[in-house]
Amino acid sequence: CHPLLLVVCFSQADEPVCRHRGDSENPQLSKNGDIILGGIFSLHSSWKTRQERYMHKPLPLQCTSLNFRDFQFAQAMLFAIEEINNSTDLLPGVSLGYKIYDSCGSIPRGVKVALALANGNEEVFVSSEEQCIQRAQVQTIMGETSSSPCMAIATVIGPFHLPLISHFATCACLSDKVKYPSFLRTIPSDYYQSRALAQLVRYFGWTWVGAVRTNDDYGNNGMATFIETAEQLGICLEYSVAVFRTDPPEKIRQIIDIIRDSTSKVIVAFVSHMDMDVLIHQLSYHNMTGYQWVGSEGWIFDSKTAAMDTHHILDGAIGLSIPEAYVSGMKEFMLDVKPLNSSGNELFTEFWEGLFNCKFNQSNLSVGNEKVCTGDEDITEIHNSFTDMSLMPIFNNVYKGVYAVAHALHNILGCNETCDSKRPLDPLRILQQIRQINFKTKEGDEVYFNENGDPAAKYEIINWQPTQNGIVDFVTVGLYDASLLADRQLILENKTLIWAQNSMQVPLSVCSEECPLGTRKVLQKGKPVCCYDCIRCAEGEFSNITDSITCERCPSEFWSNEKRDACVKKETEFLSYEEIMGSLLTGASLFGTCMTCLVACIFFRYRKTPIVRANNAELSFLLLFSLTLCFLCSLTFIGQPSQWSCMLRHTAFGITFVLCISCVLGKTIVVLMAFRATLPGSNVMKWFGPVQQRLSVVGFTLIQVLICILWLTISPPFAFKNFKQFNNKIIIECALGSAIGFWAVLGYIGLLALLCFVLAFLARKLPDNFNEAKFITFSMLIFCAVWITFIPAYVSSPGKFSVAVEIFAILASSFGLLICIFVPKCYIILLKPERNTKKNMMGKGPTKTT
Repeated sequence: CHPLLLVVCFSQADEPVCRHRGDSENPQLSKNGDIILGGIFSLHSSWKTRQERYMHKPLPLQCTSLNFRDFQFAQAMLFAIEEINNSTDLLPGVSLGYKIYDSCGSIPRGVKVALALANGNEEVFVSSEEQCIQRAQVQTIMGETSSSPCMAIATVIGPFHLPLISHFATCACLSDKVKYPSFLRTIPSDYYQSRALAQLVRYFGWTWVGAVRTNDDYGNNGMATFIETAEQLGICLEYSVAVFRTDPPEKIRQIIDIIRDSTSKVIVAFVSHMDMDVLIHQLSYHNMTGYQWVGSEGWIFDSKTAAMDTHHILDGAIGLSIPEAYVSGMKEFMLDVKPLNSSGNELFTEFWEGLFNCKFNQSNLSVGNEKVCTGDEDITEIHNSFTDMSLMPIFNNVYKGVYAVAHALHNILGCNETCDSKRPLDPLRILQQIRQINFKTKEGDEVYFNENGDPAAKYEIINWQPTQNGIVDFVTVGLYDASLLADRQLILENKTLIWAQNSMQVPLSVCSEECPLGTRKVLQKGKPVCCYDCIRCAEGEFSNITDSITCERCPSEFWSNEKRDACVKKETEFLSYEEIMGSLLTGASLFGTCMTCLVACIFFRYRKTPIVRANNAELSFLLLFSLTLCFLCSLTFIGQPSQWSCMLRHTAFGITFVLCISCVLGKTIVVLMAFRATLPGSNVMKWFGPVQQRLSVVGFTLIQVLICILWLTISPPFAFKNFKQFNNKIIIECALGSAIGFWAVLGYIGLLALLCFVLAFLARKLPDNFNEAKFITFSMLIFCAVWITFIPAYVSSPGKFSVAVEIFAILASSFGLLICIFVPKCYIILLKPERNTKKNMMGKGPTKTT
């Protein structure tokens, strides 16, 4: 015997016989035809459990709880077969039969009836030379409804290449053609649905959600894809729990406690309708309202599930469903179930009794509780899950699956006006032909399969909107088409949506409120990425989008505003004339200039007096001129620095001060020479006469001019914007260019000042009438003190204050020279004219009286 046929060969009265192991399985619905199509549906949803002691052979599985829903699926298959048999265009002259088995929702039974469809139940008598090998009894199998049974069945029949076409098994795992080579389906894979659900959740801004899934291949695989996509979209799961309809009450209560204790207000439910029915019962018992449910197609458009929600737990639910469909004549065919009773079918009897809640056999009636079935009841007078046609999209999937097989057979049999019914049928060839078909149904639906045996992924987005009479209205509010570009796949129509508890506002479900502008997200330790704190951006940084993960640095010339949501141009700072400090320094500079000019006028007015002539009038006027320039050069330090002002201010300062000190130095030497000239036999004045004095001043000044020229040539000062000193300000200042040049200028001035101070100090004890040396000593002492203290003050002063310190040093030293050297002389000229005589200058003036 062929090992895959699960049969056993043995000898009975010397006649080899091949039989199936175990009890034979008979179809619940069947019809003969030239070609037989198989069907596996859960016509019952459960079975009676028995405690087997294994003391005797177990009895066959006893199915319970008639499932009207799968009964409808079976009828959709019968409708398609009958329509094809009545067609003259498709499979003309060939009649299709069927064998439909009940799997009772049991995976082992589903596998068993699949083998029965593949092998048949008849005993085969063969000679000793023959093998128990026969053709498959059916050419294809329609079903099953759920993913897990399909996986088991497809695994078993896959090696035979017997096509299995499901109308509602959506697990993405079934797209694996290595594991399930003969599986096809007319419903999209959950790979697309899971991604669509994640995009739908993200569309409404829900980043903190809970998840409930059916604990089977459908729920586990679908939720795994959802979680993977959700993480990519920035969605976090607070919890993910699995439920199955056979779970004990304790486990269901644990799931309810997890949902109650959670903070998320949105629940993504990737569950089948049967598991959802169990969950709704417990949710209603605990009055768990106020949650926004997002559902998969397994339950979101199931009217029976909506009817069970008497406590309005699921009001406002939103999710994906198979697009609406209409097949003309199918509804009428389904409601006309009496032809199924033609053979005295037990299934019909059970169906009729369950539909009308009656009994055909009077002896089975409970006293006073049940009525007698007549068989003539009017099915149009009842309203239950069987008469509800809301699952027409799934019926249409069954319909398309049957037609796909018919088109494949039509092509294989070379049908034109007639078909070659004698041509042998090979399941592998049928499978290959089904994968290649592409046709449109009479309603215009295009039917084809991709390389994985899946159809195009298209979904409708529906919203549960309760009506005044308590019936839920499934309103289509959008579409999802996986064949479009990523940013155009999800389309929400401009329709009013109802949310949980009949709210018109989109519910909020986030772990943390969105971070406003000017802040950034900082993750909370030990929590998902959706849980974070909002930290204000640091100074100089900004964020102009909500929920920013980083704060960006402002450009170098900008600084963050108070709210940290934008950058504003930094305030530029320099010592200007408009501010108080600049105005005071300008006033001091002009005052010093005026004072110097006044002294020059006094000296010019009294230029022929002894005191002016005795103090070297030419050097005095040159000194006054240089002091005027010193006072005026401080003005070049005020105002916005530019390329020219930076070069001018330092060179003007260096040259004018050297000119000034050179004059003072000349006067000091003159005093010393004059004292030496009064000594007997001294002739030193001829070595330092007027010409030598002029040349010394010019020579000393030229040296400074050369230093400044070298400085300006090699690396001159320049204006630049200092961004480092202050964060929120731009200091516009003059860079030194060459620091050596700057300190060479200052050093040369300091050298001359020190030399002048030493010479003046040596002449400090000259007779009183020659008091010029004392005044020069004091002025040089002030000058040196100012500039020695200037260096640390200049280095440590920030921004414009360093410029102010430099101006103050210039003004202080200039005032020191002016006051110490010229004010005493002006005092004598203006207030003590009696002392402004030649005799007094020569030491022969009148004696003071007491």
